[in-house]
Amino acid sequence: MMDECLILVDNSNVFIEGRKFAARHRGVLRKPADQYDPVDWSWRIDFGSLLKQVANGHRIIKAILVGSTPPPNDSLWRAAESQGFEVITHERSHSTGEEKAVDTELLASGLEILYEHPRPAIMKLLSGDRDFMPLIKRAYKKGWETELWGFSASISNELSQAVSRVQLLDSMFDKIGKYEN
Repeated sequence: MMDECLILVDNSNVFIEGRKFAARHRGVLRKPADQYDPVDWSWRIDFGSLLKQVANGHRIIKAILVGSTPPPNDSLWRAAESQGFEVITHERSHSTGEEKAVDTELLASGLEILYEHPRPAIMKLLSGDRDFMPLIKRAYKKGWETELWGFSASISNELSQAVSRVQLLDSMFDKIGKYEN
């Protein structure tokens, strides 16, 4: 059994899907005009608890959290760093406001560690995007186990079938986040 793990987190995927799950959990029906699903704006990720739940007793080689650059007064990334994450941010597109380079950064960071770490371990990917299929395939080629962690509503069927295990954040929702009112 492998005792080491690499944790890769697509912050937007976990944060947005967590807020949607929180809305369903609390019965929130109203949704913002630019959203397809209702969201609960009061739900926040507890990064220390998330890291502990996902590591699940394995020694962490590295935990990387990637997202978009927040406003200067935002404390989100400092909180994540203080809980053990290496935080990497990218500017949103100036013309559309869309997130750019996040999935690519996770893919590149994951590949770098896959090829530099001296022995196979467990890659724990927190996302649901099919864009990560190349990373999963290369992890298998290098002898790594792969786990996909995400909220059930956001996991690509193809990606879930490609990994060793799927861990649903739905079942640990109360352990990885909290409501702030």
